[in-house]
Amino acid sequence: MKKLRLLLVASTLATVAGTAMADEQVVTGANSTASQYIPTSIRVEGGTTGYGGALSWAVNPYVGVTLGYNGGDVSWSDSLKVNGSKYDLDMNNNNVYLNAEMRPWGASNNAFAKSFYVAAGAAYLDNDYDITRNVSKGRNFSVNNTDFNADSDVRLKGKLKYKNDIAPYLGLGLSPRFGEHFGMFGEVGAYYIGNPTVSLNSTGTATNGNGQSLDTAVAREENNIRNQDKYKWLPSAKLGINYYF
Repeated sequence: MKKLRLLLVASTLATVAGTAMADEQVVTGANSTASQYIPTSIRVEGGTTGYGGALSWAVNPYVGVTLGYNGGDVSWSDSLKVNGSKYDLDMNNNNVYLNAEMRPWGASNNAFAKSFYVAAGAAYLDNDYDITRNVSKGRNFSVNNTDFNADSDVRLKGKLKYKNDIAPYLGLGLSPRFGEHFGMFGEVGAYYIGNPTVSLNSTGTATNGNGQSLDTAVAREENNIRNQDKYKWLPSAKLGINYYF
């Protein structure tokens, strides 16, 4: 899987590099001025991978390059679901990304079609996720598809870490303009990062009719998070405002 991720990173970075080379040809083929190196637009954005901003350069109506950063703390309630268990996420994000944005209908007279783009690139991810789940005394709950009754207040707490890694990215977006200088954008996609490192522990006591211990169920749930294929993908959704120069 690591070789696959490296192959995907190489492919997406080659796309970005090819776009940059195309940009260089456009510049050197005309009268080169400092303005040709100034970003076409700047944007502020926020979403599931944090908040931040980006600079974009338009190569031509069909291709652009975007360099951006997302960071900060974001909390989501009941957003991680594992075998019927729901955990709250407290995300500490630190992401730098470089994307090529390809617009199949960039020269269209249809404003909606013109605003559609496919983003392909890569990001440096350094994310920590705190995961928690609280169960009150007397409540029934399940861990790793095993039913328990809480003899006392039970707290499950742990961490997911996507650390110091380069991840390929693929996404779809819309960036309609409103007037000469302003516009909005929305984008959804996913990073392929491989499985995170995971730790999960419990406090409190609970009973199970078959005699299975809570610690055993928690250990198995930790292993599921670490090894299930769906956690190899980090979804991303963001909205923002563009300012065009």
